[in-house]
Order: sequence, then C-alpha cells, then structure tokens
Amino acid sequence: MTSRFPVDAPIETVIKAFEYLGFTVVRRGNHIALLRENEDGTRTPMTIPEHRKIKGSTLRTILTQAGISRDEFLKAYDQV
Repeated sequence: MTSRFPVDAPIETVIKAFEYLGFTVVRRGNHIALLRENEDGTRTPMTIPEHRKIKGSTLRTILTQAGISRDEFLKAYDQV
C-alpha cells in the first residue's frame, strides 16, 4: 500500500478512486463535476479541474472540501 500522497496524480486514476468512494461523474467540461448520494439522503457534490494530472495541493483541497480523509482517499487510490 502506498502511504505517500500522490504529487501529480493522473486524472483518470483520481476519478476511479472517487468512483470507488461512491462518487459518480455527472458532467465533464473545463471541470469535472462528481456527486455522491449519501446513506442519510444528503448529497456531496465535488468539482475537480479537467487536467491530465492533478497536483497534490489541489487534491488535498478537494478532499478537505468534500470531507474525505487523506487515509480514506489513499486506500481508494491504491485499489484502482
């Protein structure tokens, strides 16, 4: 298992990790919009830039805004 946070993560791997965490891609343009339907009936929206690689600092900010822990993301990232 990789415990190091990705520095320049390929966008498709990042999307697969978010899909593993229950997100669905709802729109792709200059940004990629994802949405997760939570068990309590709430929804968690997320927007990530449509770049070939996502910088580590950008990814950390996205995780913070979506309420996803670093460890939770790394576990999903290592699965894909």
